[in-house]
Amino acid sequence: MTKKVIVLAATAALAVSFTGCTQQAAAAGAASAAGQKTVVKAANPSDLGLYPPNARPGECYAKVLIPAKYKTVTEKVLADQGGERLKVIPAKYGYKTVKKLVREPGYKLVTKPPVYKTVTERVMVKPETYKLVTIPAKYKYVTERVLVSPATTEWKKGVGVTSPLPQGAKVDGVACLVNVPPKYKTIRKRVMVTPPQTKKIVIPAQYKTITKRVLVKPAETVKVPIPAQYRTVQVKTMIEPPRTVTVKTPPKYTTVTKRVKVSNAYYTWQRVNCRRVVH
Repeated sequence: MTKKVIVLAATAALAVSFTGCTQQAAAAGAASAAGQKTVVKAANPSDLGLYPPNARPGECYAKVLIPAKYKTVTEKVLADQGGERLKVIPAKYGYKTVKKLVREPGYKLVTKPPVYKTVTERVMVKPETYKLVTIPAKYKYVTERVLVSPATTEWKKGVGVTSPLPQGAKVDGVACLVNVPPKYKTIRKRVMVTPPQTKKIVIPAQYKTITKRVLVKPAETVKVPIPAQYRTVQVKTMIEPPRTVTVKTPPKYTTVTKRVKVSNAYYTWQRVNCRRVVH
């Protein structure tokens, strides 16, 4: 079964399930679809978010799938890339005298040991600290009326869509925005009358003297160079590099007709009217 047949079948099913809504609600949905609000598009229904933007209380919306559009175009394409035929003139070689390395240069290393000395220093054993004496805070109890939840609007699930939808559109759920009044409650709470106070007492740091061995001069090495060794040899070398003559074959083209996509399928919010709202 093709995608077009599936979309048509889904549209027919929606038309049967949403019969029974008023003509006035259908006119309101058509006015919204006429461009009074910005159309939000998404590749997946989840990308539209949970609810449509800029909705007003009493409105219902459905996630619908708008199918992709195609057109037939004719264009010129490359049939044969063409090519090249190369005629090679081989290189010319001769011999020359060069010096060849027999042994790499090197070094003889003489090592001198490191030099140390013993030093005495004073180090901190325990850093300076503070002792805090706390005077506790004083409290009392008061009662007050507080807002539990402010007045707001809430999305409720809608049932049944009566507004006409675009051809091939698919409904993926209906949501309605309703008013929710504020809620209050009286609470008794403990409040601070006088804040706590603290007094800081300084405990001085503790030190001790230690003896340790430290490096005065690190170990070092002296390099005695060993020269490289060479010998003279005859080597074959290129006197004249190879050359090529290129014969080019021009490319060939042909005309093809193909079906291309004009616009992608997308999901959007469609203003609808529903039979009832689930609370």
